[in-house]
Amino acid sequence: MTAASRRRRAAPSIEVEVLTESAQWRAEPQAEPAVRRAALSTAAHTGAEGEVSVVLADDAAVRILNRTWRGIDKPTNVLSFPAPATGGPGAPRVLGDVVIAYETVRREAAAEGKPFEHHLAHLVVHGFLHLLGYDHETESDAETMERLECTILEGLEVNDPYAPRDSET
Repeated sequence: MTAASRRRRAAPSIEVEVLTESAQWRAEPQAEPAVRRAALSTAAHTGAEGEVSVVLADDAAVRILNRTWRGIDKPTNVLSFPAPATGGPGAPRVLGDVVIAYETVRREAAAEGKPFEHHLAHLVVHGFLHLLGYDHETESDAETMERLECTILEGLEVNDPYAPRDSET
């Protein structure tokens, strides 16, 4: 698809709500704009329409969610909670919630030598794609999802998160 044809295509109708549930996120003033850009870019690339919430939480909150919903008693970087298909004709489609753990994201970005905002953008894209039904349970599904993530992130000027780091080559 050419840039001109992308501009002609109607933009999807998407509402992104960013909820800051942990004061730690105040140390990252660009977090909310980065989250919003990543979510809007994901919607534009996939044609997703509706409402999505991104919750900026901490490790403690994500650990509880991970234990409750996945049976894994530790924090993780991102969790996605797709909304059930409900609502009548004309009602906005609620896509679901993406929850991100501050300390884990901060730690991973530092360990991987990535800018915090880039890692955050990747996790928003990854979590949003899960809301849309993408997964990485099989190698084929993982390749499809990772290709789409990289395409979206490239538009945000974020390097391929799956490329090997220099120290690993």
